[in-house]
Amino acid sequence: MSDDSVAIEEGARKSGVLWLTLDRPRLAWHAWHDGAVYLVSGGEEQPLPGLDALDRVRVTLRSKDNGARLVEFDAEVSVVDQALAGEAVAVLAKERLNARDSEHLVERWARESTVWRLTPVR
Repeated sequence: MSDDSVAIEEGARKSGVLWLTLDRPRLAWHAWHDGAVYLVSGGEEQPLPGLDALDRVRVTLRSKDNGARLVEFDAEVSVVDQALAGEAVAVLAKERLNARDSEHLVERWARESTVWRLTPVR
């Protein structure tokens, strides 16, 4: 595992937020699972305008301790088939704080939101 790979995994596990370079830098909450960043957008969830038009996105992870830039990397963007990725969606749902409908969150996402997988390009 390269130094960047270690920094990416460690940074993504320790911090629940990251920055995406979209129309402008966008803060997004996420979960790390199975070697990738997972996040959700649309419906009542965080707006991430333009993500749907990208094959790759620039991701910045910052230190949870002092806010300094920890690592930047490019990631391949893909839409997650929520019906086939139950484990990843469950991990992401666990990280969703203050949801108004936590007991029905996954069902709401299936109806109105998009779950994304950002796979670091090595």
